[in-house]
Amino acid sequence: MLDKRMSLADIAGRLRDGMTVGIGGWATRRKPMALVREILRSPVKDLTVVAYGGPDVGMLCAAGKVKRLIFGFVTLDVLPLDAHFRAAREAGALECWEYDEGMVLLGLRAAGMRLPFLPARGGLATDVMRVNPFLKTVRSPYADAEELVAVPAIKLDVALLHVTEADQLGNSVILSPDPFFDELFARAADQCYLSCERLLPTSEICSRDKARYNPFERSLVTGVAEVPHGAHPTASVPGYGIDVEHLKEYSGATGDAWSAYRAKYVDLPDHAAYVEAVGGAARVEALPAPVF
Repeated sequence: MLDKRMSLADIAGRLRDGMTVGIGGWATRRKPMALVREILRSPVKDLTVVAYGGPDVGMLCAAGKVKRLIFGFVTLDVLPLDAHFRAAREAGALECWEYDEGMVLLGLRAAGMRLPFLPARGGLATDVMRVNPFLKTVRSPYADAEELVAVPAIKLDVALLHVTEADQLGNSVILSPDPFFDELFARAADQCYLSCERLLPTSEICSRDKARYNPFERSLVTGVAEVPHGAHPTASVPGYGIDVEHLKEYSGATGDAWSAYRAKYVDLPDHAAYVEAVGGAARVEALPAPVF
């Protein structure tokens, strides 16, 4: 019976310069933001980041942590562009491998299946092939002889995910309506670390009512950190929604203003101090769930 409980600092301490790190969630939903802020406080650098990006990508770019980004998009949902990502890309501060959303999915799935690539029609006759000249095509060996894109496996050193609940063994559940691709991130990674809203006994996580919300096997999980409100300012439904007001403050803190934002919200003693800085637990829990 393994005890996989870790602190945020323990998890960030496992990262090394140059690693390929996949970050789960989707734009402004269930991003492991407490872990991202811990990475910002760490010395690690030159990361290859794989994500359906939101403020996780923007903050890492603002802090100069990203060498390469493999992504389907970077957005704050209600705010179409993340200003920090935009500034970094326009300055040429990072290398971008721009795929469409389906190609990121297939790349992660190929890695999880231990395959070198998976075929796809998406990307043919589009600028995806032009801006990613390393992408290759293959021809079907069957009678159709169709030409397809060979989407390469996106192998991860580490996956960072935020789930609703977990136990000390690594069993987890996602109770929000947006599990999306977290399973693929977990399967594509050598190590998978979870932050969770609540750490509960195994009997509660593996109950008959919750078992169907388990996204992947506990054997894939390396470590678990209990971090209430750990996805803020992104949503973690049913606990809380997107903090649009905070995202506007974050997005406006480019250039010289980034240092002030970082001092106010990132360079703090611990996550509890962050929650207080954004208005306290009651304010976060009152944020309405997003409707799309």
